Amino acid sequence: MFNRFIAATLPLMPQRVVWLFSRSYIAGDNIDAAMAACRALNALGAKTTIDILGEFIQDIQAAEKNRDEYLALIDAAQQSGIDGNYSVKPTMFGLLIDAEACYRHIRDIVAKAAGYGNFIRIDMEDSACVDREIDLFRRLHAEYPGHVGLVVQAYLRRSRADLDNLMDLHTPATPLNLRLCKGIYAESWRVAFQRHDEINDHFLEDLEFMFQNGIYPGIATHDRDLIDGAHALIDSYRVPPDRYEFQMLYGVTPELRRSIIEAGHTMRVYVPYGRHWFGYATRRLKENPKLVSSIVHSMLFHR
Repeated sequence: MFNRFIAATLPLMPQRVVWLFSRSYIAGDNIDAAMAACRALNALGAKTTIDILGEFIQDIQAAEKNRDEYLALIDAAQQSGIDGNYSVKPTMFGLLIDAEACYRHIRDIVAKAAGYGNFIRIDMEDSACVDREIDLFRRLHAEYPGHVGLVVQAYLRRSRADLDNLMDLHTPATPLNLRLCKGIYAESWRVAFQRHDEINDHFLEDLEFMFQNGIYPGIATHDRDLIDGAHALIDSYRVPPDRYEFQMLYGVTPELRRSIIEAGHTMRVYVPYGRHWFGYATRRLKENPKLVSSIVHSMLFHR
């Protein structure tokens, strides 16, 4: 109840108060802060995926500015020697306004990353975006198969079928690279599984499918049960350490993150930053109130 109360009331509080809850898992509001956070994570043995905050734009003119910010970010990160890649949200580039313009802008970003031999993750958003984002991924994958990946949300009822349908893109030379997460958007029971145990079961079923078929998964979770389940599957299928990675959010469960790194697994940390941090912070906390406890604990004992 405490978690839900705090998460629900944060949007009504002054931004400086919200920042006290948010700063633990947002790198900052500018590129210099993001670079500093990435360097610190690299020093701890973690790779990164950097995300400029912003989504669901209302004016397609904003998409070009967002593209240019990403192009500048990629240049800055590569010149800084950051060990990491990049994540983009298609609605930040007008997916729901002009899908073709969105494709062109994100294609420019993928081309820039590919020029450095790097990689762009196409984030999955709410269920209204899924088909459009799969179509976008397919178009980009056709041109840059080794430089673009997608996200699968285990709580969506459709995700197992989506995995089957994506297998036509999968080859030994360019295996699918998919981040597997539980899913955070508020969806109806018709669209998404609702119970914790049900979501976890489907997460592990999807992960097993990936291991069975040679897909490269980013195992994105802070749930110890799922991490234990992933370890069991890795052992069962004798998956080499370069054929998967664990992924976590910036600032959340640092001890668990450290233990995974120390056990010899690849860890990638999602590093969000940007001037649109307020909306991201309040929405994420409202959609997942359990983060409040993790953030408060981190504020008290690890900052």
